Amino acid sequence: MIHQKYVDEYFKLYQQHKILLNKKRIKLLKLLSEVVLQDDSLYFDEKQIDLCIRFIEKWYFELKPFQKFLTAFIFLRHKENDLLYYNSFLWLMGRGAGKNGYISGLSNYFISELHGIPAYNVSVVANSEEQAMTSVTEVYNTIESNPTSLKRAFKPTKTQITSKATKAVFKFRTSNGNTKDGLRDGCVIFDEIHQYEDDANVKVHISGLGKIKDPRQFYIGSDGYVRDGFLDKKKEIADKVLDGLAPPNLIFPWWCCLDSREEVDEPDNWEKANPMLAKPIIGYAITLHAEVERQYQELVFEPSKTEEFMTKRMDMPSQELEKTVAPYEEIKATNQKIDEKMLEGRECIGAVDFASIRDFAACSLLFRHGETYYSKHHSFVRKEFVDKFYGYSRKTDDQLKRIVAPIKDWEKQGLLSVLDEPTINPQTVVDWFVEKREKYNIKKIIMDNFRADLLRKFFEDAGFEVEVIRSPTAISALLAPRVEDGFANHHFAWGDDPMMRWYTNNVLVVIDKRGNKSYEKKEPVRRKTDGFMAFVYTLYRADEISDIDMGAELDMLASINF
Repeated sequence: MIHQKYVDEYFKLYQQHKILLNKKRIKLLKLLSEVVLQDDSLYFDEKQIDLCIRFIEKWYFELKPFQKFLTAFIFLRHKENDLLYYNSFLWLMGRGAGKNGYISGLSNYFISELHGIPAYNVSVVANSEEQAMTSVTEVYNTIESNPTSLKRAFKPTKTQITSKATKAVFKFRTSNGNTKDGLRDGCVIFDEIHQYEDDANVKVHISGLGKIKDPRQFYIGSDGYVRDGFLDKKKEIADKVLDGLAPPNLIFPWWCCLDSREEVDEPDNWEKANPMLAKPIIGYAITLHAEVERQYQELVFEPSKTEEFMTKRMDMPSQELEKTVAPYEEIKATNQKIDEKMLEGRECIGAVDFASIRDFAACSLLFRHGETYYSKHHSFVRKEFVDKFYGYSRKTDDQLKRIVAPIKDWEKQGLLSVLDEPTINPQTVVDWFVEKREKYNIKKIIMDNFRADLLRKFFEDAGFEVEVIRSPTAISALLAPRVEDGFANHHFAWGDDPMMRWYTNNVLVVIDKRGNKSYEKKEPVRRKTDGFMAFVYTLYRADEISDIDMGAELDMLASINF
């Protein structure tokens, strides 16, 4: 069996229960101890390991045991031909684990004369220029801060770092593959790989590897929201390696994450996702732990941040990236009594969602009192449509069993009006708001761009101020945290409105690769969402609603004897 002091030290920390590892890393240690380290045809390049660690610790920061452990395997070689055993590395860790800082020091070392490979160029690749520049900027600042020593060895600019001795260059690139063919890199580092939808651009960047001695590729980041993308494919390969179903040197799978989402409620488990939080928590880790703890405590009051926290901090994304707006218990909690007298005379925001003039239109009014948002809704539906899809006019019990939505019941409750017309007349919708204007102070009407050309003139002719939402998808992403938190904290009061609960339960929340949420339909025809979308539109200008009873204020002023 082959040994290396930093590797042995890390195994010892685990065996003595001084560090807590997730199942993926436990599998990795088992693979290493039972397969890789049993291979006497391999050796650790102790000189390079020592030089690299000393270089990073002298000019950047003191390395943690896990970082020294990782460094050792970067320089594991075959005795016979001196080739690297690993040339592909997957490092997945929770946000704040020091990935970029470590990469900065490592990249600076790779281009140096201590590493000793001429023209060993290093590229760091990311989706955005700002992210790609992170490590290059850090190396630049480090060299500029040590002009009497590092500046003798390196020529720094803000776009690349050049070694004077080896002529090797460290530079950043963005992930679009244009003009990247023919590169002669020794090492390529792919940062924030959770954002890559496929491997098209990756292939371009690694096409030049192999022309220089010791080619390496690193894939680093925390988890993300793109499913079945590049990261998931890398994770599949990592799992096969860890399970012994692929060659052990296909990739070095350093994969840190919680073992289940429930583990997040015990802070001692956090080091499973972020090895920087292993005890003793000292130095930078103190600040990191405090920030992670603060964000965790915030989730009680802002549950909409849960997915971001679990995905980026704990590397434990939800596998259900298409889900409902809220648990049904929270949707049912909107059934709060509305004091009609309290709402009279108050300011409110109106909105209308009118996806098709041939099926449904929904009207909504939003009021605010303290932390509670009161909403009143009414829908208009075409008889032909509800006959066809909901059995509105059917009489027999067998037919009634097939009803998807109890239109007749909701009609009796006054939640909707059934119109026996070829299309829904916009004036009918406007008249509902005109009637409500006699009781409430409607500040403006919000609608989306899709039906603005049809509806706007009718509302303006009736004396309403109209605001058009140009991009409903962008508004959904903007308002999703307010919607989620409102349901979770029971801040939405709709009265006993089963139709609104139905609308809301029909909404499909889709999360894109940046974590932005949009509201779609679970089913395009029968499961309508119009009422929910009208409610969301009213929230767009909820902050403009005054929490003052103007009727009471006027009565009070009238009673004063001036």
